[in-house]
Amino acid sequence: MEQKKLIRTLDSITSRRFKTENEMLVEVLDQIVAREQIKVTGGRIWKLNKFLKAYELIYQTGDVQKIPSDFKLPLEEYPIFKEITKERTVLANETNKFLISKGIFKYSASGVGLKIKVADDRYYEYLLVVNSEEINDDLGYTLNIVATILTSKLNAWRASVSRKDLIEDIDRAKQLQKSILPEHEYSFNNYDLFGITVPAKIIGGDFFDYLEIGAQGDRLGIAVGDAASKGLAAAAEAMYISGALRMASTFEIKISPLFYRMNELVNKIFEDDKFASLFYCEISSDKKGLCLYANAGHNPPIFYHKSKDELVLLYPTGPLIGPAPHSTYDTDSFNFSAGDVLVIFTDGITEAANEKFEFYEEKRLEDLIRKNSSKTPKEIALAIIEDVSKFSTNDSKYQDDKTIVVIKRKV
Repeated sequence: MEQKKLIRTLDSITSRRFKTENEMLVEVLDQIVAREQIKVTGGRIWKLNKFLKAYELIYQTGDVQKIPSDFKLPLEEYPIFKEITKERTVLANETNKFLISKGIFKYSASGVGLKIKVADDRYYEYLLVVNSEEINDDLGYTLNIVATILTSKLNAWRASVSRKDLIEDIDRAKQLQKSILPEHEYSFNNYDLFGITVPAKIIGGDFFDYLEIGAQGDRLGIAVGDAASKGLAAAAEAMYISGALRMASTFEIKISPLFYRMNELVNKIFEDDKFASLFYCEISSDKKGLCLYANAGHNPPIFYHKSKDELVLLYPTGPLIGPAPHSTYDTDSFNFSAGDVLVIFTDGITEAANEKFEFYEEKRLEDLIRKNSSKTPKEIALAIIEDVSKFSTNDSKYQDDKTIVVIKRKV
């Protein structure tokens, strides 16, 4: 299941009104088991009892043999619980003889909520455990996203005290965020670029940047990112990632290790409910128009191949930045020819909603790109912003920051 669509689905589920947080967790697990794309046959929710030093079963569902409701998992019998605290999600073989007798041989477990201290160690307050015929890294990445969003929603739920807006701090943050964004228009060798960000609030979590790489300046990196949530927290994460990318560009680090290091930093520095999607590509003076890229869970940018009148989507080459340490990212490539256009965007474009709660979606964007492909990058970007603004309603709950970067090869 595409990462961004999974996030949107989970956000929709967890935004409903629930009487308790347990009720919300149960609904999410039911939805995971029900969705064929995720390929989960059953699951359980466990809650940490720090006094008993064990996890207690609070819910189970799916096509699996049922465990007695009073069954407990003692912390001392499961060293892997410490691994979950470090990694958030683990894929493992079952070792408990009783659970094996119930036909549970392999499982995937994800930590949700706060990390609670028990004796000298810390453990997640909830475990989301699922069974599947395909226990693999794809399932692990999916459950990382689920656990991250659930943790974020639990934190929001518990934030019962409303905070006043600190106007001076917001103004400073707004100026600081402006300072990290480059000029809209940019020219590099045979390429013209135009980028623009329209925040949903005064400040937002979207960002883009142009990065001259190396002393010779014969390569240009283009980054577009989207930090989770909105407002100050998202802006802080966006500024951190943007600053780290700028610093990394001076060392000419290759793309895959660059993404690995970025993920390790965000996972270590930011809280468990913080994550970001990131698309990064590099163009150069290469006569064949080579473009290298990596996509960390970001909306697939759209590449318009002029001579073929063909649209190509640049799908993720790795998971979101932040939720899971030690994640790996592949690098892919394509070639620009004269007149070809690459449009990189955030989900505030395709998920802009109208008064009927219909989304703008990729199909409208693809049609608009093809229609305007002969224009300049600035004209293409502004045409998209204008069309999205006409489609959407300003007072919708579903509006998000909007960012577009358009790259066009001239000759």
